[in-house]
Amino acid sequence: MSGDGKPGLSYKARRRWSLVLLLIGLPVYIVAVVTIVNWLDRPPIWLELLVYVGLGILWALPFKFVFRGVGKEDPDQDQS
Repeated sequence: MSGDGKPGLSYKARRRWSLVLLLIGLPVYIVAVVTIVNWLDRPPIWLELLVYVGLGILWALPFKFVFRGVGKEDPDQDQS
């Protein structure tokens, strides 16, 4: 449980995981998606764009809880 009584990751843990996801996970995901799309026969450009946009949004949905509130100040930090 975090400091505010809610179950889940602490603010610092969420910041660390968000960096790992953005610096390592996202590039690996991009390479995988581009590789898979290249194996397919070349679809029309508008369809390919829709696939990339859809998959670009889809990768973040499972990690929404990690990114929520990361850009704000640490709620556990004491106000001085």
